[in-house]
Amino acid sequence: MKVAVVGATGLVGSKMLQVLAERNFPVTELIPVASERSVGKEVEFKGKKYKVVSMADGIAAKPAVAIFSAGGGTSLEWAPQFALAGIKVIDNSSAWRMDATKKLVVPEVNADVLTENDFIIANPNCSTIQMVVALQPLHKKYTIKRVVVSTYQSVTGTGKKAVDQLFAERAKAEKGSTEEYPMAYKYQIDLNVIPQIDVFLDNGYTKEEIKMVKETCKIMQDDNIRVTATTVRIPVVGGHSESVNVEFENEFDLNEVKDLLASAPGVIVQNDDATQLYPMPLWAHEKDEVFVGRLRRDDTQPKTLNMWIVSDNLRKGAATNAVQIAEYMLSNGLL
Repeated sequence: MKVAVVGATGLVGSKMLQVLAERNFPVTELIPVASERSVGKEVEFKGKKYKVVSMADGIAAKPAVAIFSAGGGTSLEWAPQFALAGIKVIDNSSAWRMDATKKLVVPEVNADVLTENDFIIANPNCSTIQMVVALQPLHKKYTIKRVVVSTYQSVTGTGKKAVDQLFAERAKAEKGSTEEYPMAYKYQIDLNVIPQIDVFLDNGYTKEEIKMVKETCKIMQDDNIRVTATTVRIPVVGGHSESVNVEFENEFDLNEVKDLLASAPGVIVQNDDATQLYPMPLWAHEKDEVFVGRLRRDDTQPKTLNMWIVSDNLRKGAATNAVQIAEYMLSNGLL
C-alpha cells in the first residue's frame, strides 16, 4: 500500500502523517510530496526519515492513494494528473467540494456514496465536518428544517503563520518582546476576536460561512435544510467550537437526543450541568471525536434544540477525516 501525502511539510500534512501512524493505516511505502522549494527536505514517519519528492515524482511512484493538503490552486492543477494515473485522491482543499461530479465525504455521515469510479474525493471544511457528525443522527430521527451556527475557530485553521502571530503577540505582551513578526491576520488575534474567516462576498457573508451552508446540504443529501452561519476566529489552538441552534420538523425528546448522540459514531457527549461538564478545545485537542454538550431546548420556539459542538480541527476537521475516507475505501475494496 503506497501512500502519498501531498503537502507533507505543512501543518495539516504533518498531522496527516501523525494520524496515519497512530491509526496504523497499512502504509508499505510513504511518498511525501511538496512544492519544489521543499523537495529534498526530510519528514519523519514511524521513526523513519523520508525525503520529500516533487509532484511529478509522486505520480511516477504510483501510490494507491494520495492525500492532498496543499491548497486549492495546487489541487486544481495536480489532483486530475494523479487521478489520470490511476491514483485515488482525497483532497483537503476547497477546490472540489462543490463540484457536482465529486463526492464530499464525512465517513460517519455519507461514506456509502463512494464507488470504485471516484478518483477525486473531497474532504469537507473543518467546521462543517464536526457539525454534520453531530447533526446526522438527529436529522435521521427528527428531520432538520433550519440550522443557525456561530463558530469560534482556532488559529490553527489558518496555519502556522497564524499560530506564530498569536504566540508572538503573547510574548510581546508578557515579556515586552520587540521582535517583528509576520501578520496572518489584519488585526491582533491575542486578547481579541475577529468576526471574519476568509474573504467577504457580495451578500455580506464570508466564503467560510457559505461553505458551511452549501457543504452541509451536500453531505447530508438534503437541499431542504436551511443553514445560516457566522464564523469567528478566536485566540485558541486546540480546536473549533460551535454554538448550534437546530429547528426540526418533528418534536423531540431531550433524553432521546442525548441517547442518540451518545450512540452515534464519532460522537462523545459531555453534558452535565451539575459538574460543569461541557466540551472545550482544551479537552478536544489531539482527539479524533466530536464532542457535544450544553444540550437544551430553545424556549423561544417549538421543536428547536441548542447544542455546543467542539472538535480538533486539524484532526477530525482535516487529517483524521481524510484518513478515515482512505480506511473506508480500503475496507470496501475501493483502493
